[in-house]
Amino acid sequence: METTPAIEVRGLDHWFGSGEARKQALFGIDLAVEAGTLTALVGASGSGKTTLLTLIGCLRTVEAGNIRLLGTELAGAPDPVRTACRRRLGFIFQAHNLHESLTAMQNVRMGLEVHGAAAMARWEEASAHLLTLLGLADRLDYLPGKLSGGQKQRVAVARALIGNPDVVLADEPTAALDRETGLAVVDLLKRLGRTRGTTTLIVTHDPRILDRADRIVTMQDGRLVDG
Repeated sequence: METTPAIEVRGLDHWFGSGEARKQALFGIDLAVEAGTLTALVGASGSGKTTLLTLIGCLRTVEAGNIRLLGTELAGAPDPVRTACRRRLGFIFQAHNLHESLTAMQNVRMGLEVHGAAAMARWEEASAHLLTLLGLADRLDYLPGKLSGGQKQRVAVARALIGNPDVVLADEPTAALDRETGLAVVDLLKRLGRTRGTTTLIVTHDPRILDRADRIVTMQDGRLVDG
């Protein structure tokens, strides 16, 4: 039985700037990502990987072409629809963007705040569970200033996953992590794919994790060239 892709991109173009400075960044992107899979998006810096990720994540407006995310068309979608889609996503960025005045557990809790009071009811248990899975059982009440770069990144991963997102979009999620920890994060994402159907799209330059991907897609100069 054929299933609908969790992410479906068709004929996607994108530009930056205006007037004489207007420059095309994406050219005719066609990409389908099946639900429950982990796809690695690779290519040189400036090839358009992060731009594509932010368009799929409703962080930029679709200018030309189509993106269907979890069955919802993003091209021309009003703000409330885009906001509702974002609530079904988990974002992991290379810059961890933690709040310095909040503990690790409190930073993770922020990933639940968009889901309402019911989701917040057991936030302490859920936050501690995820942080423990990521090797931070002894850092639950630490402020970011007391954490290493790799530990901060793991807190950011936990924050992205705490709301049980349908899709995880990750931009260089293992860049600050040692090999063992990076593989553990990717294996956790793979396990969520098997058990919950979570779909993961990772932008990465990290060759250590590529053999964990179900699929590798290569971008070059704003175009998909392989995968």
